[in-house]
Amino acid sequence: MIVTKLFNKFFHSQTSGGIFLIFCTAFSLFLANSPFAESYDAIWQMDMFGHSFAHWINDGLMAVFFFLIGLELKREIFVGELSDTKKAILPVFAAIGGMVMPAFIFYLTNKGTDTIHGFGIPMATDIAFAVAIITMLGKRVPMSLKVFLTALAVIDDLGAIIVIALFYPNPEMPLDFTQFGIAMAILFGLFALNKMKVKSMIPYIIGGIAVWWFMLHSGIHATIAGVLVAFTIPFDKNDSKSLSAKMEHALHIPVAFVILPLFALANTAITIDAGGFSHFSVPLATGIFLGLVVGKPVGITLFTWIAVKLGLCVLPTAVNFKRVFGVGILGGIGFTMSIFVSMLAFKDPSYVKEAKLMILVASLTAAIVGFVLLKILLTTKQDYSD
Repeated sequence: MIVTKLFNKFFHSQTSGGIFLIFCTAFSLFLANSPFAESYDAIWQMDMFGHSFAHWINDGLMAVFFFLIGLELKREIFVGELSDTKKAILPVFAAIGGMVMPAFIFYLTNKGTDTIHGFGIPMATDIAFAVAIITMLGKRVPMSLKVFLTALAVIDDLGAIIVIALFYPNPEMPLDFTQFGIAMAILFGLFALNKMKVKSMIPYIIGGIAVWWFMLHSGIHATIAGVLVAFTIPFDKNDSKSLSAKMEHALHIPVAFVILPLFALANTAITIDAGGFSHFSVPLATGIFLGLVVGKPVGITLFTWIAVKLGLCVLPTAVNFKRVFGVGILGGIGFTMSIFVSMLAFKDPSYVKEAKLMILVASLTAAIVGFVLLKILLTTKQDYSD
């Protein structure tokens, strides 16, 4: 199959970024459980202009990450796998299954408890980690399978963004319609600039910061502003030098090697005490683990099977349901988005800590099982008619 240069650049940037993210996570966990733990935690709690360093990372820098996601979504819609309705149906169905099933499992295990609000935690897939793991399998992985995983994860990101916008408002303040209205007015102005074919980066940057600021004070999580602003940036599907393409290219490196690593370092500094793993029997931990490790592959495979059997789409070349299941297990690597949602879902620090710890355990389990299963499947002759 023909794969665009942009996809190859995107895929390889996610690969190297994912590997670096793994290193940062391991380093953070090591320091958090070392004699330097107190000093390490103090770094992230350091006051900067009235907020902690970690707060600026989570509410400020992560808006840039979401902006990049918005640019990637826009590209996929116009020139990527989502630009062809017939091709888009398969990853869309798979992504929906990969969100609905984990949320349902979490609901069943947490029904009637005060942790039910965390249903969005196992719905997410960390594209950087997932791509990094599948790349470790080498050239034996067909490009069609890589594209399927990438498209699935991109749509999954969109689903996570919608869930955050609808169910996880800013926990520190009630909804302020005046601030939200101002943010929307500025956003409308940026769309107008797009229609007027204004291609200078400066007004979009200034306007984007303003949208972020007013969204931050509206009660809706400010990172959503990043995605909305991304869709105002001029895009030309016939021009790789369009403003949208330039911004996406410029942001890949700083996001992959600065923003996400800082997020990982700040939010995985989890102290694992002697009784830490005893909490895994509670509904929250069970819902997260089963949602990511079981719900993701089952949901992705089931909804893919339904879409194919209904005749809505066909499986790509060199892809069968066994390999879809293998990719679905990698979809259970929640990490970045799952951790982000856990911090929005709970005010109780003990719940946040427990959720983060189980996200790491579940993501590691999904990575190992997915890697081993795909390695077996990709070294065995497959019947692609199944």
